[in-house]
Amino acid sequence: MVACVYLPRFELVVAAGGSQPLAGAPLAIAPLVGVEQRVGEVSGAAEASGVRRGMALGEALARCPELVLLPGDPVRVAEAWETALGRLESIGAAVEDARPGLAYFDTRALHGIYGSETATIAAARRALERPARVGAGPTRFCALAAALAVRSRRPLVLEGKEARRWLSGRPVSLLGFRDETAALLEPLTRMGVRTLGELERLGRAALTDRFGVAGGLAHKLARGEDSPLQVRRPEERLQVEMDVGDASSGAALERVLGVLVNRLLARSERRGRTLRVVTLSAQLVAGGGWRERVVFRQSLSDPERIWLALSLRLSLLPAPAGVLGLSVERFGPPANEQGALLDQDRATRRARLREAIAQTRAVAGQDAALQAVCVDPDSRVPERRVVLAPVPEP
Repeated sequence: MVACVYLPRFELVVAAGGSQPLAGAPLAIAPLVGVEQRVGEVSGAAEASGVRRGMALGEALARCPELVLLPGDPVRVAEAWETALGRLESIGAAVEDARPGLAYFDTRALHGIYGSETATIAAARRALERPARVGAGPTRFCALAAALAVRSRRPLVLEGKEARRWLSGRPVSLLGFRDETAALLEPLTRMGVRTLGELERLGRAALTDRFGVAGGLAHKLARGEDSPLQVRRPEERLQVEMDVGDASSGAALERVLGVLVNRLLARSERRGRTLRVVTLSAQLVAGGGWRERVVFRQSLSDPERIWLALSLRLSLLPAPAGVLGLSVERFGPPANEQGALLDQDRATRRARLREAIAQTRAVAGQDAALQAVCVDPDSRVPERRVVLAPVPEP
C-alpha cells in the first residue's frame, strides 16, 4: 500500500506564518517581479470568490477586490518542507517528494514496526506535528485521491477492486496534481468529462490519439494504475548565509557571494568533496524570498569557477536582497579523484563513468541516462524493435 501525505496550501501557510491567518481571509501568493503576473496558492475565502491558483492578477483582483497578496518565500518553504520530509523519514519511511506539501511512502515495509496500516499512518501524523490529510491506496494516484477526500483525522484506506470502483466517481480535476496531465483539464472540461469513470470509458486509444502520451497516462491513472514510487535519497546538506547590508545588488553583492563560496568550501564537513548541485537563495528587503537551484556541468571545488557560475544567477534576483545564502544540495567525489579518464585503470574508469551518469541524472532527472535495447529487431513496427531502458551501473 502507498500512503499519501497532503498538507493543503503549504506555501501559503508558510508565507502567512501559520494556518490561523487563513481563516476567513482572502489571501493569495503574489506573483514575482519580472515574471508572468499570475497569483500562486490562494486561501479558501479567495476560492469562494472565484480566485484560482495560476489566475491572472488583474482577473483575480477583479473577482475579489479585497484580495490580500502575500510575498512568496520559497526559501522558508524549502526549509519547512525539508523538515517535514525529515520527520517522515524518522519513522522509517522511504519518501517520494512530489512537491512541497505532497509526499508518498510505502507502508508495507513499516508494518513490522507499527503493526497495521492505521498505526503506520498514525505514526506519520504524530511525526509531522501539523494537520495533514493522509490517505492510502494500491498506487500513488489512488492514495492521492483518498487523501484529498479526507475531511477528518481518520484516514481513508482503499484496497483492491474497491479502490478502482471508488476512483471512478472522483472528479477529473485530480489530474491537475500531475504535471504530465495538468494541461488536459481544460479540454476535458470543454468536452463535458467530469469524472475519472467517464474519462476511462472514452478508451485509451481515443485519448492517446487526441492528446498523445498525456492522454494515455490519464487513462492509465483513471483505471487506478500508476508507476512505482521514486524514493528520494537523503543527502547531507551544508548551508552558509550572510547579511549583505548595503550590498543588496550589483558588484558589491557579487563580492558577498565570493565570501560565501569561500566559507562553504572551508567547512570541515565538506571533507574534500566537490560540489555537484548548490542552491543560491536570498531574503528580499521588501519581504519574501528567492531561490535558484544550480547544477554545475561537472563537480567543482575551484572557488573561482563556482563563483563565476553563480554570479550569473544574481541577475535573476527580482528585488534587492537583505540576506544571501548558499547551500550544497548534492556532493560529488573528492577533488583528488579528478584526472584523465584514459590514464586510469579499468576500475577507476568504471567509477568515473558512474560519476558521469550521476551528474547527468542530477541535471536532467533519473530518465536522462538511457540506453537502446533491441527487443524485436524483425518487427514491422519501428517502436517495437528498440526500447529505451535505464543505463545500469557501470
